[in-house]
Amino acid sequence: MSDLATLTRALDLEAAGREMHELATELYPIPRSLTGDGVRRTLAILGERIPLEIREVASGTAVLDWTVPDEWNVREAWIEGPDGRRVADFADHNLHLVGYSEPIDETMPLEALQEHLHSLPEQPDLVPYRTSYYRRTWGFCLAHRVRESLRPGDYRVRVDSTLEPGTLTFGECLLPGRDEREVLVSCHVCHPSLANDNLSSLVVATSLARLLARSRRRWSWRILFVPGTIGAITWLARHRDAGERVVAGLVAANLGDPGVFHYKRSRRGDAVVDRAVELALRDRGEAVEVSEFVPYGYDERQYGSPGFDLPVGSLTRTPWGRYPEYHTSADDLALIRPDALAGSLAAYLGVADALERNRVLVNLKPHGEPQLGRRGLYGSLGGGTEGKEREMAMLWVLNLSDGDHDLIEIAHRSGLPFDAVCRAAEALEAAELVARPEASRPAETRNPTETDDR
Repeated sequence: MSDLATLTRALDLEAAGREMHELATELYPIPRSLTGDGVRRTLAILGERIPLEIREVASGTAVLDWTVPDEWNVREAWIEGPDGRRVADFADHNLHLVGYSEPIDETMPLEALQEHLHSLPEQPDLVPYRTSYYRRTWGFCLAHRVRESLRPGDYRVRVDSTLEPGTLTFGECLLPGRDEREVLVSCHVCHPSLANDNLSSLVVATSLARLLARSRRRWSWRILFVPGTIGAITWLARHRDAGERVVAGLVAANLGDPGVFHYKRSRRGDAVVDRAVELALRDRGEAVEVSEFVPYGYDERQYGSPGFDLPVGSLTRTPWGRYPEYHTSADDLALIRPDALAGSLAAYLGVADALERNRVLVNLKPHGEPQLGRRGLYGSLGGGTEGKEREMAMLWVLNLSDGDHDLIEIAHRSGLPFDAVCRAAEALEAAELVARPEASRPAETRNPTETDDR
């Protein structure tokens, strides 16, 4: 195994972007929802690429304040007009059917049918995405131009679906590290044929997991593929001790469009993941818009609920609802770009590298500046600019290695690249000028429960 930074430097991002887009293309037609065979099919494909454990939780199971719903599967669903032609067909696009529609096979006049139709007058050529998970009903979505063209008469409506006790399915990939504490990456597996929201996160998270699996890991990494809201709640209900184990986390979404990165901070606002994201994107030269936590959005609000308060933020490109294709048939494979997927993977790898290499150190010679030259750590001639970044990094590490500042904070404060700070720290450790807090004290004063991974 190699360290993550080495794997990242050797990665062919262009090839990775193509590979992720090809995986998204394979997954795109599969009809996914909160539950059902589409989710299982999707997870089976991901499981061919990463070590993925499939979890099934029975319908009716109490999960915190919620209950696992019945399982939903669809064989066919369509509307047939008075002339015998189909005006909406699930087989043509799975957005045509409102998610969790109950079975129906009836003929009705247009006036009655209209009560169950959904369209977008402001985007008349697009099919919207609608669901009704927790209220029994049925409905169809279609382009507004098509809806306006419907003529009076009798329409046959058929939804051949099952909505009955089954299971909720989710996947988790656990990659053990030297430390049992975990970094969590979570993404939604419930969206049907929507490429950016949220197939893009599935393929980026899968590629991230493949690279992490090949690297030496300090932390254990858990990558979750869960249905929205109920999936995260179900996982939390089964892991009530998550607050003791999760040291950092990210909710992944909307990672394939060409927009700038957006980071929503964790509920804590100053967790190590919040600082790691901003540092990783800064070092990559990427623009990033940062917003504070609000209890709305994706599953960061579940992980950040007050009873758990996990340090989980959300790293996306254009956030949900802020691009015109969002939750419509225009969120297709043409919207997500291989180069954008590759850039998102690189950003997540940068965050992962920062979390993996971050640590707190203590200066073992804090009274005055130690003589670096005689240890071969400083240029032999004064006044030159060669190696200036390396030398400045060592001086910053020495100055802020007081047991309170970690390397991420040193990189932020100094303005130096995180990699330069890490290399300086490694050189200073080798010269026995800094050490991790546990190693810096005599054995008789050490706390046996303290680790060197503060």
